[in-house]
Amino acid sequence: MADKIRLRVVTPARLVLDEEVDEVTGPGVKGEFGVLPNHISFLSLLEPGEMSYKQGGTRRFLAVSGGYAEVLDNVMTVLASVAEFGSEIDVDRARMAKDKAERRLSELQFEDKDFAAAGAALRRALIRLQVAAKEAR
Repeated sequence: MADKIRLRVVTPARLVLDEEVDEVTGPGVKGEFGVLPNHISFLSLLEPGEMSYKQGGTRRFLAVSGGYAEVLDNVMTVLASVAEFGSEIDVDRARMAKDKAERRLSELQFEDKDFAAAGAALRRALIRLQVAAKEAR
């Protein structure tokens, strides 16, 4: 039995991570999920959210934009349009995106066609700020 799982996080722009880890948590569309070594084969859509992994006594966090996660033979592959560590996040830019999305939402009604997009933009900005704050600790 393996005691590690290989985690690969890939975006169209780059290979973000390719490491042996102890465990992974991810933001699935049906809720947060956890993956340990020897996990059964698994495929999930990802919600924009916080992904984390543990190596030894250290937990690291990434903000992911959504995408897909596949677990197969002790390899978890994450395909996301955006994935970034907290140290890579421009906090000022994320704050501006949050403020813009909040202003936009305050101008819209739930029935407006742009309401869902503004809500999604706010969620992405909040996730980025949350991950950046954890990295700063």
